[in-house]
Amino acid sequence: MTAAPFPPPAGAEALRRRLREQAVAGREALAAGLRAELTARIERHLDGVVARLAPDSLAYCWPYRAEPDLRGWVGRWLAADARRRASLPVVLDKATPLTFRRWTPDCAMVPDRHGIPVPAEGEVLEPAVLLVPLNAFDAAGYRLGYGGGYFDRTLAQRKVMAIGVGFELGRADTVFPQAHDLPMDWLVTEAGAFPCA
Repeated sequence: MTAAPFPPPAGAEALRRRLREQAVAGREALAAGLRAELTARIERHLDGVVARLAPDSLAYCWPYRAEPDLRGWVGRWLAADARRRASLPVVLDKATPLTFRRWTPDCAMVPDRHGIPVPAEGEVLEPAVLLVPLNAFDAAGYRLGYGGGYFDRTLAQRKVMAIGVGFELGRADTVFPQAHDLPMDWLVTEAGAFPCA
């Protein structure tokens, strides 16, 4: 996984902010039924990619701001094989990589500093596959998160297969990646599963 090979143009930060805002607003505007239908399609495509990669551990993100809700899918993935382990990312400090704490459907959860539920305690895992939420994204696998840089720092320090997961409405021609941005290995949306170069 290599960082973006070119400098972004002047004004790229404003363009990135607009792309992020449009993607999040579009996602939040989806009717609940349509969001659930699109998420079910994402899950079917995710089934194929994860079966191909055959990891014994993965990390995913608790749904935030109308992101695809993968909790049910992860629960079913875990139930299919007792050796499988799942985790959720935990932010321990600003400007540091993420830590991944083991998650099960019945584990105790507490809100983090952003109000996002995380496991209250538990084993720290090193996932083989990381399901990364997408706001805006492009075909090269670059994505816009929320601007904290946590996933980029994490991917720079860990050897993990990164699968970006999101809705097609966030797709852009480019997200104007910065020098430190790292691309996903795969993109999975309701339209399919797409390997990135």
